[in-house]
Amino acid sequence: MRYNKNKRKLFAEINVVPYVDVTLVLLVVFMVAAPLLIQGVNVDLPQAISSPLETNKEEPLIVSIKSNGNLYINLGSKKEITITKLDLFDKVSKILKQNPNKSVLVWGDKKIPYGEIVKLMVLLQEAGANSIGLVTENPQD
Repeated sequence: MRYNKNKRKLFAEINVVPYVDVTLVLLVVFMVAAPLLIQGVNVDLPQAISSPLETNKEEPLIVSIKSNGNLYINLGSKKEITITKLDLFDKVSKILKQNPNKSVLVWGDKKIPYGEIVKLMVLLQEAGANSIGLVTENPQD
């Protein structure tokens, strides 16, 4: 009987290195893509030094007001569609009836008079918003 010394014994182990590599690549992709998921109308935000809000796992409702006074609401795929105050009230009240703890963020252009921002916040409170936040940008040094 001949014994072949060149034969190797087979190992029954799973190589996990490719799985770790794929996982790390997916992690990086999601970290880069997550900030891009926040949609809204492009407005010139005022600058203020402030600390970021506590993050919820739930996406907030974003209401934007441009320098010309046009109102916008973030409803997924619809972008840059002007909405009236009455329609805004109706849509926000319907959304908040389904989810009363949803936070609302206001993106107000810095050229809008302060009184218009206050009127918008009062309208949102009347629609049922419990938590309304104003979005600002950190000043560039």
